[in-house]
Amino acid sequence: MPVLSGLVCAHNEEGRIAECLANLAFCDEIVVVADRCTDRTEAIARQMGARVISGIFPIEGLRKAAGVAACNGQWILEIDADEGVPPALAKEIRTVLASGQAGDWYQVPVDNFIGERLVRHGWGGSFGASSVARLFRKGAKSWKSERVHPGTQFQGLYGGKLRYAILHKVDDNIEDMYQRLIRYTTLRGQDLAESGKIKGLWNDGFRGIRRFFKCYLSRKGYREGDLGFLIAVMAGLYPLLSNFRAREIRHLNQIKQAAMTEHTVSAIKPK
Repeated sequence: MPVLSGLVCAHNEEGRIAECLANLAFCDEIVVVADRCTDRTEAIARQMGARVISGIFPIEGLRKAAGVAACNGQWILEIDADEGVPPALAKEIRTVLASGQAGDWYQVPVDNFIGERLVRHGWGGSFGASSVARLFRKGAKSWKSERVHPGTQFQGLYGGKLRYAILHKVDDNIEDMYQRLIRYTTLRGQDLAESGKIKGLWNDGFRGIRRFFKCYLSRKGYREGDLGFLIAVMAGLYPLLSNFRAREIRHLNQIKQAAMTEHTVSAIKPK
């Protein structure tokens, strides 16, 4: 049986980390990347037998790469602290690995919950996913150096999509959804400002409209009623708000740079 590592990246998740790790008991080892934790996340993880990598990882891609490097398993199951692996999925994963199938990475379905409600339809546009590539052979998956939703690259053969789903507690309520949108777009704005890849507002406005209709119609968000409509709206706002935030950050950086230049010139100007 190939060795399977469970990988969890967490920031101040003392209220959820125990349940998350308990669901990974079927793995041969568990690695927790504790990113700037100031609560009991690390202590709880160690008590439950996990190996903890503690550090400062503001870039999500680098955080995940550090976790993979710490894993000893041939295979890695990547899980977030707000996600759970039900017994049926755990059994399916073990069956797939024991069968010696040719795939190097697999898609895993996701059941997303808002509060106690399962919301199956309408996810997408960087605001949520109904399927994720979380089971992979070590070395088959890599991430770009980005703060949120880093782009991924894969090597080897795609093994297909598993049957059973990860259980994801996305948000507790609508306020949490709104706060998550603000948090994600702020981080995305920082990435765009640093890379200089700030597109025109019309471009992102069009992308936003396209994402709204894709989530609401193509991905059947309309079947979820008010929540489906709200998810589509937030998915549509994501690129536009990220663009606004990037422009704001760039403007503030330009002001700081101008102030520093003026200060330097003043310092060297003869009195």
